[in-house]
Amino acid sequence: MPPRRKLSDLDRGRAIGWLQDGVAARQVAQRLAVAPSVIIRLKQRFHATGRVQERQRSGRPRVTIQREDRFIQRQAMQQRMATANNIRQRLQATTNTVVSGQTIRNHFHNFGLRARRTVRGTTLTANHRAARRAWCTQHVRWQRQQWAHVLFTDKSRFCLEPADGRIRVWRRRGERFAEGAVLERQRFGGGSVMVWGGISTRPRTPLYHVVGNLTGVRYQNEILQPLVVPALQAIGPRAILQDDNAPPHR
Repeated sequence: MPPRRKLSDLDRGRAIGWLQDGVAARQVAQRLAVAPSVIIRLKQRFHATGRVQERQRSGRPRVTIQREDRFIQRQAMQQRMATANNIRQRLQATTNTVVSGQTIRNHFHNFGLRARRTVRGTTLTANHRAARRAWCTQHVRWQRQQWAHVLFTDKSRFCLEPADGRIRVWRRRGERFAEGAVLERQRFGGGSVMVWGGISTRPRTPLYHVVGNLTGVRYQNEILQPLVVPALQAIGPRAILQDDNAPPHR
């Protein structure tokens, strides 16, 4: 039987009775499946107070009321990237309640919020979201053999001087990509290098370094004809080109 951490009032009374009958503390602990130190502390408390019940622990009184707790939670959910000190200052300005930054963080933890690194993503409009959702709905039941006919292509720009600052966001488990928890950023600050490539379950294209602006004519002459067409031929007659829908590609 695993040792129990706490004794009920009934077990405490039984333990005191056994001790008064001359049973050793270690034997009493074995009977109740607890550590001997539990029985020793119980014996000391009984001799000091004449009671077997634990003293009530008042604890530190709460500083905020339920209305202020809801205010803290609402501020964190509406402005995910606000710091605990920012919300502490807003609480003080709104309700004249003075708390510490650690108190605010404790409230966040009670709400299930933890400070996490933000996901960085580009700004998406309502049309972007609708188009992506429609595409996912159309292909959600595709099997592996169907995806084997698709060649995915895209170009990526790599910043040579990225910002290394880390901005924290308050979010719950499973809210990594939730609206308000993603840090939108504008591309691209500082120097950068742009490359293009294509992948599928079988062949892949060489990585192409794009120098300058990639116009429609350049895209056709430098990428489509020498790189994409051979990859599609290697996939087979049912090959599908899935590009990044950039205007020059249209």
